[in-house]
Amino acid sequence: MRVGRAGRCGATLPDVVVLSVLALAALVGWLYLAFGHGGFWLTGPGLPEAPEPSEWPEVVAVVPARDEAAVLPETLPTLLAQKYPGRFRVVLVDDGSSDGTAETAARLGDLEIVAAAERPAGWAGKVWAMSEGVQAAGEPEFLLFTDADIAYEPGTVETLVRVAAAENRDLVSQMATLNTATRWERVVVPAFVYFFAQLYPFRRVTRDGSRTAAAAGGCMLVRREVLERAGGLAAIHDALIDDVAMGRLIKRAGGRCRLDLSRDVVSRRPYPRLADLWTMIARSAYHQLRYSPALLAGTVLGLLLLYAVPPAATIAGLAAGNDAALAAGALAWLIMAVTFTPMLRFYGLSPLRALALPLVALMYSAMTLDSARRHRSGQGGAWKGRTAATPIKR
Repeated sequence: MRVGRAGRCGATLPDVVVLSVLALAALVGWLYLAFGHGGFWLTGPGLPEAPEPSEWPEVVAVVPARDEAAVLPETLPTLLAQKYPGRFRVVLVDDGSSDGTAETAARLGDLEIVAAAERPAGWAGKVWAMSEGVQAAGEPEFLLFTDADIAYEPGTVETLVRVAAAENRDLVSQMATLNTATRWERVVVPAFVYFFAQLYPFRRVTRDGSRTAAAAGGCMLVRREVLERAGGLAAIHDALIDDVAMGRLIKRAGGRCRLDLSRDVVSRRPYPRLADLWTMIARSAYHQLRYSPALLAGTVLGLLLLYAVPPAATIAGLAAGNDAALAAGALAWLIMAVTFTPMLRFYGLSPLRALALPLVALMYSAMTLDSARRHRSGQGGAWKGRTAATPIKR
């Protein structure tokens, strides 16, 4: 049986129906994401102006570092130079480095350097280093967990504390601006932040009563008392994605969280090759899916429906004369591109790149599948010479 112009292209009625249904399903999905998913695609407004607290609390920055000698001269001085009105200290934890990380840090300024003890079985490397830093920090009111590759604009720590005090927040986290200097960084990085925000809409993280919880590991200001009440870092000892785990831990303990996208916190870590970016994402993607083949299959199918179907339906609908598939696919593709545009503008990139988001999403699907492959081959979570321990299901 042939239908209209579709018959001239050889499309049967079942083909037409399936294509139209898939295109309409993708359109419904994008209408929800654009208008009902916490405004995940909006990049502002960032941290508000806040008054001074009545008393400036003590803050200790904890910097876990493993083989970071190359990047520390670009980042650590910006943290040490913070003119915070209260007491502020920096503790760097040398996590078994072999490149002179501790010696480099010591030359850069006044800070405490701690050599991490041997990591206990079952602990993720970074979380153990963070825990060692907490032990050395003493009893400040706030802990600032930050990464060795993160640079801070002047006054950032003060702003974080102002907001935490004014809004009574127990976790204030800033998603760092990532590098987009190379071709592959410009392709992958904006989509990485966009997909993260789609999984964990920042406004929902910030909203009281919302179950959505997350943080950005490059910059997490945490109220120490609430962290201890939640069980401390031991409660997330095996987390490869420590920031999301931290957000969940604080929220489950009744803490109030805030997550924003920031230009004041900047990552200096370069990812010059696609292989570098691929490894960064593949090391933890399957962990995020709780090592579940069912969740892996659902995620890949969901990515295909949302990102591959709209352009495919647009092209196939145009070729086959299937007006329903053409209209639904084109509108879904347009909504997709419009929601990606603010992130591209945040990174100073052309909005025209938004039309290619389906191709980037297919790349992310391949990275997710590769993450599962690495886990099954015993290479899961590999990072700087370490491989993740056998996962503990939650």
